[in-house]
Amino acid sequence: MTGLSKHCAALSSPNPYAVSLAAFLVLGILVSYFPQHAKIIQRRTSEGLSPWWVLLGGLSSIAAIGNILTLPASRADIGCCKEIRGSECAAALLGVAQIGCQWACFMFIVMLFLIYFPTEPDLVSSAASITSTAPPKRRDAVVVGVTTLLALLVVGITSVAMVAAFPHHTQGWANLLGSIAGALAAIQYLPQIYYTFRIGDVKSLSIITMLIQVPGAFVFAFSLWLRVGWAGWSTWLVYVVTGILQGVLLGLAISYYLARRKSKSGSTGVPSMEDEEENLEVDDAAAEEPPLPTERTRLISRDSSGNARPMPQRIRGSHGTQRSVASNRQLGMLYAATPPEHDSDSSEGSGK
Repeated sequence: MTGLSKHCAALSSPNPYAVSLAAFLVLGILVSYFPQHAKIIQRRTSEGLSPWWVLLGGLSSIAAIGNILTLPASRADIGCCKEIRGSECAAALLGVAQIGCQWACFMFIVMLFLIYFPTEPDLVSSAASITSTAPPKRRDAVVVGVTTLLALLVVGITSVAMVAAFPHHTQGWANLLGSIAGALAAIQYLPQIYYTFRIGDVKSLSIITMLIQVPGAFVFAFSLWLRVGWAGWSTWLVYVVTGILQGVLLGLAISYYLARRKSKSGSTGVPSMEDEEENLEVDDAAAEEPPLPTERTRLISRDSSGNARPMPQRIRGSHGTQRSVASNRQLGMLYAATPPEHDSDSSEGSGK
């Protein structure tokens, strides 16, 4: 093509290898987040996701999308779409598409976290995971939602104002957003690692998503290294750190998942709550008073001499014992599944 600027002329002949890798990464980002979205929706709870992990990830993705959209190089690529063909424009904007897809997918996680925020501990889970961590607090969801919304508004309004009023001075703002995004992404998985280690369970955390994203982080870092080389280590190093931390989280999640499956398969016939309720119903039926004697039962109960024979009395001692044992066993199971905070609250209330 003739009449193209130097920058647009370079975009008119893209590298097929780099374009294929970038397109593969865009598809991988979309596929990797789908299991996490599906698991939260399927379980109808976001229990197991650290509020700080969700908050840091949301802020990091907001800063990253603001960085890529305000970079002078990115805006120049977008401007070249008026001069080059559509396929060449799509290839040039694959870098923007990568950050945009990651931002959209993580914003959906933030939304699901708020919609399915757990209001009380899951009593179906293991007693160890319930008693080792406090129930989630509603204020955590408020902090995550309000902070994410404010960050989105501040970054969006400031970026638009900078591009409109100072289009030739947006590099500094983009650098600031890029530094914030990198710092938050580097520490994003630390609270989730601690939270998962504390509860000892994966719950709504998707192992499949991490299996895809851990190698994907290193592939993404490699794609950035191909563009900027060793001199641009600050650009791709953050994704290497993120991949390492996410790999640690993946190892924890797999170990807890295997341990949980092993405990389920190795468990012996411990009576469940439903079985205890059925036993109580049977005991109640057996312990009922016998019906009052009628005229027919009086005649049948007389012996051959015509004397009245005493009606046999139901021995209720054994049934009462079985009933008390079953009741005590059920109360013990309920007490084991009750968080310590509830016990302390009830004791304080009784003391008052």
